[in-house]
Amino acid sequence: MRIPGPDHPIAISANPKRVRVSVGGELIAETSRALTLKESSYPPVQYIPREDANPARLKRTAHSTYCPYKGDASYFSIVSGGKTLENAIWTYETPYDSVKDIAGHLAFYPDKVTIEEI
Repeated sequence: MRIPGPDHPIAISANPKRVRVSVGGELIAETSRALTLKESSYPPVQYIPREDANPARLKRTAHSTYCPYKGDASYFSIVSGGKTLENAIWTYETPYDSVKDIAGHLAFYPDKVTIEEI
């Protein structure tokens, strides 16, 4: 486990905008409670509360990854329009204390979905 610091900063803040996630025009998630995670030199990521996503479109997968700063990530595919977007969502169900605010939130790969801030 690594702790965020000057060499690898991580900041989490409430996004004041409404965030909408869609696939082919179908709404997958929408919230006014998104958290923006800024990590080192990576692009900011919107984390959406799981209850603000359409559970009928999410399918848990067996895929998992590990981040030394955040912990173990689980994945969901999105089922929409007769297609399945494999592992399009990740979530840290029990993240490390330094990023505990993202627990219960979903993050979406921007190359697989449309993410709008309104």
